[in-house]
Amino acid sequence: MERLFTDIEYNYKTIEERISEAALKSGRKREDITFLAATKTVDAEAINYAISLGLKYIGENRVQEMLSKYDKYDLKNASLQFIGHLQSNKVRQIVDKVDLIQSVDSVKLAKEVSRQSEKRGINSDILVEVNIGHEESKSGIDSDALVELLDEIKDFPNISVKGLMCIPPICDTPQKICKFFDKMNNIFIDISAKNIDNISMDILSMGMSADYYEAILSGANMVRVGSSLFGARDYQV
Repeated sequence: MERLFTDIEYNYKTIEERISEAALKSGRKREDITFLAATKTVDAEAINYAISLGLKYIGENRVQEMLSKYDKYDLKNASLQFIGHLQSNKVRQIVDKVDLIQSVDSVKLAKEVSRQSEKRGINSDILVEVNIGHEESKSGIDSDALVELLDEIKDFPNISVKGLMCIPPICDTPQKICKFFDKMNNIFIDISAKNIDNISMDILSMGMSADYYEAILSGANMVRVGSSLFGARDYQV
């Protein structure tokens, strides 16, 4: 564990430096970018060590894994978010445990988040996930249907849309992936300009370990970094 902690500390500093550099290149400051650690398959002890270094945001992909680690997280010093595909029947299990649900991609799911939040007397912040590459294998609302979705969910009680999230296709060059990031940023700007009631475009969550630098250059203000911080992981676990 000591070796792992040493690696995490080194990686954390490296990521911070790269975020700062990308922010500066994009005309912003380091504090304009939120660094969220994707913590799928990572032990709570390692997560909490990263939090002790200054990490403020963590994100889980799987409901059951999140629940199994929930009581172990240092949530006094970090915000817990849900960043994975979410089934409607699992909403009730997490809605009062996370500060943001990043992966709402349908009216049905938004309605269930609204219903479960209303039952508990809370307000849930959400991002709408956009399938920017039009990939059948990925979740997310098609970009062409985004405005219609937002118009349908804008008046749902007890939820607040805070922005957009995407996972672009795997690309073999930075130039190719930047085309998707740029397209996503343009959509984000267009939605902001529409001033839709009860819809705010505060967060553009895009970019992961392999491409967070490019995502920031293209306008992301939140990046979701996992393996670059915690090391390679076995996703079959």
